[in-house]
This record gives sequence, C-alpha cells and structure tokens, in this order.
Amino acid sequence: MTDGQVIATAHVSAREAGAGRALVDALGPGPFSCIMVFASPEADLDALLSEQGFGAPVIGCTTAGEISDEGYSEGGIVALGLPTEFFDTELVFVPSLAPLDHDRTIGQLIRARANLAARNPEWEHEFAFLMVDGLSTREDDLTATLASGLGPVPLFGGSAADGTRFAQTFILHAGRRHRNAAVLAMVRSRCRVRVFNLDHLVPTDTRMVVTEADPAHRTVRKINAEPAAREYARLLGKDPGQLDSFTFAAHPVVVRVGGRHHVRAIQQVAPNGDLVFFSAIDEGLVLTLAEPQDMVTHLERELASLSTGTPPEAILACDCILRRMEALEKQKYGAVSAILRENRVFGFSTYGEQLNSMHVNQTMTGVAIYPPGV
Repeated sequence: MTDGQVIATAHVSAREAGAGRALVDALGPGPFSCIMVFASPEADLDALLSEQGFGAPVIGCTTAGEISDEGYSEGGIVALGLPTEFFDTELVFVPSLAPLDHDRTIGQLIRARANLAARNPEWEHEFAFLMVDGLSTREDDLTATLASGLGPVPLFGGSAADGTRFAQTFILHAGRRHRNAAVLAMVRSRCRVRVFNLDHLVPTDTRMVVTEADPAHRTVRKINAEPAAREYARLLGKDPGQLDSFTFAAHPVVVRVGGRHHVRAIQQVAPNGDLVFFSAIDEGLVLTLAEPQDMVTHLERELASLSTGTPPEAILACDCILRRMEALEKQKYGAVSAILRENRVFGFSTYGEQLNSMHVNQTMTGVAIYPPGV
C-alpha cells in the first residue's frame, strides 16, 4: 500500500503456496482496521487462516468467483485492507443463524455503533458490510434483525458461495472457518461513501402464482396449480429438460415489494421437478417474468453515475452468480470484466445479496468509497 491510498488491495492464486503471506506482502504494512478476504472454494482455507502477519482482524468468505484487479476472475483470493488513517471498524460475529439470538445480535450492533461514534465523533460516514453463509437459507431473517439494530446505517452484503457446486460455503472470522454463521463489519470513515444496488431487469406482462411451496426450504412445488418446473418451462416456451442455470439467469422472476420489483432467483430444479430458489418464497406470491436489458450498457451507465463529480477511489461489490453466468452465456464476460476493472471494483460473486433489511438476488450491491474531503 502506498501512503495515502484509501484502500489497499491484493490478488493471488488460490493454489499458490503461502497465499496468506503473499497477500500480506501485497497489501503492505498498513496499519489496517480490518482486512476482508474473498477466497475461491479451491483455496486451502486452513492454511490461509494459519498464516501469520496480517496484523489486523481478518474476515471473509468463499465465493462463486472473485472480482479483482483483473475484473472477473476465478480460482483466486482477493483481499482488501481498510487503513486506520481512513477507517475504523467494529466486527459483529453471528455464530449461529439457526437459531438466531435476535436480542443479543441487536445489542451487539447498538454497542458497536456507539463505540465507533465515541472513538471518531468527527468522522461522519458509516456503512455496514455483511457476509453470511449462502446455503443457510437464513439471510431474510438475519437482515430483518440487523435492520432493527443498525438504525440509519446503510447495510449491504453478500451470501458466501461455493462456485456452482452448492455444497458448502464458509465464513471466515477469528482465524477459523464457520458454517451457519455470519460476520458484519460496521465501518466508520473519513471518506464519503455511497451504498448502491443495481440490476438490469425489466418486468414483463407474464405473471404466475405460487400455489404450493415449502418456505422453510425455499422450494416451490406448484405454479398455477401445475408442477413448478414444468409450468415455468411452458411459460418460457421450453422443454423442462432444457432448464439450467443459464435459463434462470436469462429469465428471472420478480416480486413487487414496497413499490419496487425484486428478483426471486431460481437456483436449480430438484429431481422431483420442484424449483429451488435463492431467497424467500411462499404460497400466494405473484411472480412476474423479467427480461434483461443489455448488461454491458446498463453497468457502464450505472457505474458512471457513481462517478458524477469525483469518481470513487474503489468500489466494494457483491455481484450475484447469475449475473456472471449471464455474461458468460451472452459472450459479454470480457466486456463486463473490463468495466469492473476500469472502475476499480473489488469483491466477489455471491449466492444472493443483502440491502438494508432485504435479501435480494441477481443484483450488484456494494459501496462506492470516495477520496477524503470530497
């Protein structure tokens, strides 16, 4: 890290021996209030966490791909260091999502925010960054609880991932890897920040009703009183056997909440023909098919809007795995990657994103961090 750099970044191969030491060397001496690590499932997490020398609390998660100085990348480990010159951080670890101790978690948030304000009363800017087990199916309950303790502090985050395997996802905290857990970084800064959420989807006139579901497992059994996968495929004019992750990325469904449409992304077709979703689902929900705009043009425009006046020094982003899949399917991967690189976007591809009190899908959600004094 060079003097005065607002955020330090590093990117190494997950297969590299001594990856932790390489990250420490690339980040520089700091000092840092917190280091965030986004690691490919290919990484040896135990070896990474055993590395000494980070010199700051390390939090992180596994990914469905990383966003680095190369743009989209895979098979790597990305680290971000928040220098103490510009940031102060309090970490709130949630060791169990099921059951979730709501009162204890809210109390931790209130104390953490008070500590940050007491240490840096002259720093005016705040945000909260969440990483949560992406296979827990508990993100909706967690974000609702966190919102109760955060007050006006904007929250964003991402669900830890496991490539396209959907087998096991990990949260990294205090030198250990955890499942059924989450970690929240509450950050206070000298730098102006802007939390944002974007998607490139437009609702169509095609609607369907969830008529049988298993909300606890985010599973829809029937749509319009017909087997779910078969009916979804019929509405698309496809054979049910053609349904795959690329289909779900190209033809998402949305629900209307609070005057806005939010994606309820489909994860996979179960062997019995049920549809498994990435986020909360229930009987009686009206789902609307959405169609994507050109994601390159849309992303370029949205990130340019964050640069009006003064561009961000860096953007920390959680980008849904379905966006990466769509970019691959439509041969736009290189173009999207170039835009991310040019705008200094760092982060990871997720199994879902969090925005304030909501768990959402198929979005890019993040924080733009601007130079101090602007």
